[in-house]
Amino acid sequence: MWLARPALGRPEGVGVRWGTVLACLLPLATHGQGTVPSAASVAPAARVAPVEAASPEKTVNPNAPTPASGTWALVKNLTLPTPGAASLDRRGTLYLADRDNNLRQLGRDGQPLNTYSPAQPGHMAVVEAWNQNSLLVFYDDRQQVLLLDRFLAPLSEIRLADYIDGTVRTATLAPDGLLWVLDESNLTLREFDPQALRVVQSTPLDLIIGRSRPDFRFLRQYQNNLYLVDHTSGIFVFDNLGNYRKKLPFLSLDFITFRGDELVYLSEGQLHFFHLYNLTERTQALPPGLDATTVRQVLLGDQYAYFVTTKGVVIYQL
Repeated sequence: MWLARPALGRPEGVGVRWGTVLACLLPLATHGQGTVPSAASVAPAARVAPVEAASPEKTVNPNAPTPASGTWALVKNLTLPTPGAASLDRRGTLYLADRDNNLRQLGRDGQPLNTYSPAQPGHMAVVEAWNQNSLLVFYDDRQQVLLLDRFLAPLSEIRLADYIDGTVRTATLAPDGLLWVLDESNLTLREFDPQALRVVQSTPLDLIIGRSRPDFRFLRQYQNNLYLVDHTSGIFVFDNLGNYRKKLPFLSLDFITFRGDELVYLSEGQLHFFHLYNLTERTQALPPGLDATTVRQVLLGDQYAYFVTTKGVVIYQL
């Protein structure tokens, strides 16, 4: 019986009643018919998302002001044909895949620092540098994860197909060194231990997704929550154990980024700043002359903003 299956995100030890089950599943079953949960909705749907204290981990200053409209100061415009995935570490160092799938390491102001050239070709679908100890590169065509140190020296290489029975769409690196991967074939979010080379836990997504046809694009862990971007229906939010918490109704997104206590995304030619705990949102115009249709990814550091476009990287001082 499917009701014997634990409800995703339900606190351990809490009993399940028919009313609670129906309250949890009804919004999911009707989502494909146009029902969009509010930014504060959680599972069970009757509860309001609790305000959590920010993680004590060292991050960008949560109180750091973002630039007011019209105050963007251009620092550098780097020409780089067809750049790929990019990521920013806690020191403000930028990591960027180029057209030839080399990984470039750039200083805060765009100064070249180092380059990693892989021994065999492959498409760098994800670059994740937020972990303080290692850097993750995910090759979607090879279904392989590469871990590098801060000098871009290889630490380990893992062929996910040897341990996961399915196709991984996207992946990210958690602060504890474990990997989160989205198994698209089985619609399952999995946590993988790269040291023990085994799946630690799995979260099925079928009941959460409901009747919708997802198009997963991006995965990122930040301040003890895991954010899974579905281009079709919004952002699914899980805790650091993989339990489903809520859904943010931000549609048609390919990427998100974070700065302090805000989730940042680009939509309709503007930057949107969504506060993770107050659940408030504000917008800000892009720098003058920057074509939003060319922007592939936005990264915000403590002092600089990086806009990865189809022609390269444009850097502004905040």
